[in-house]
Amino acid sequence: MRRLLRWAGRLALLAVGMIAALLLPVGYVELACRGTPAAQIYTSLLPPRHHRPEARMLLTYPEWHIVHAYDDYAEVISVDHPHAYGFLPAIGGFWSSLCSVSRQSAQHGGFDWGTKQMVYTIGVSFTAELLAKAAYEETMGRLFAVLRGPARTPLEDLSAEQAAAYAQFLQQTPWYKWDFRSDTQALRTASSGSLRDTERRIALGIEYRAKAAYAGVIERAVAQVGADDVRLRMVVVGLSPDQLVDLPGVLVIATHPEGTEIETPRYRVLTGLLRGMALAGADFVEIAGNDDIMLTATSSQATVPDALYSFARQGYGDHRHLILLKVADLAARLRAMETDDLTLEHIHDY
Repeated sequence: MRRLLRWAGRLALLAVGMIAALLLPVGYVELACRGTPAAQIYTSLLPPRHHRPEARMLLTYPEWHIVHAYDDYAEVISVDHPHAYGFLPAIGGFWSSLCSVSRQSAQHGGFDWGTKQMVYTIGVSFTAELLAKAAYEETMGRLFAVLRGPARTPLEDLSAEQAAAYAQFLQQTPWYKWDFRSDTQALRTASSGSLRDTERRIALGIEYRAKAAYAGVIERAVAQVGADDVRLRMVVVGLSPDQLVDLPGVLVIATHPEGTEIETPRYRVLTGLLRGMALAGADFVEIAGNDDIMLTATSSQATVPDALYSFARQGYGDHRHLILLKVADLAARLRAMETDDLTLEHIHDY
């Protein structure tokens, strides 16, 4: 009995230590990543019910960092083993980029507690997931990769395809809506029965089933509090109401002396829509009641002069940059990207 108690105590201490380690980055962001508040002087043209907090366009990035990390992972494993992916750099990139946008958010209304809870929760979950995945892939996964030999197996190719499809799915849809159970079944169906395929089927099957169970919990929680609005308002000039109404998903609401008020989809669809509008001659007056916006772009350069944060992408051989600019300058910047080294990746709404 004493031996069992001693082991129980050791396990409890280990659990406490692991939790404390996972929470260390949260403490770092709270203590070391505070910016200097600035007064908000912009007067919106839109009614208050269509305003969204400006700081949220910065604080949406951590979620997108996870989306990008999954995309990088898919790119790496499409040609290499999972242990070739830098799990620790992906984790570090999350917390470092969060520190940068947290500092900047002080000048745009601040990092409110509700958003903090959400961002910290997904950050700790992402960290725990990648640490667990790294622990397996760097040990047992690496061993089975060596035993496999030079030729890729069917499940290695299938898991890369699943990872890429999942990353694409996340660009517009919450992760918990992904059908992990179908992925598990697909692994069973496609397995060749080789040692590596058997290992991939078991290891990834466990991962997918765990995510499916957790997704169910999250989906029920979201159903209770309600999902976020998937549309927003903006004011644009340079295109007539007739031109705007022909754009997919766009509703023309009203015309004002300052421009035309429209309603559009959010998330990934919005990026393509804003780019298309800019190339067609539109300029943006305000978006969701705000005069600042952030975008991410990729380039061959390690840094660009006006980036809040820059870092290397895994699997692609280039770099990602977080760029903050005025809404009034957005269209001109998008048009300039057609000829410079920067490639638009995503425009962050609120």
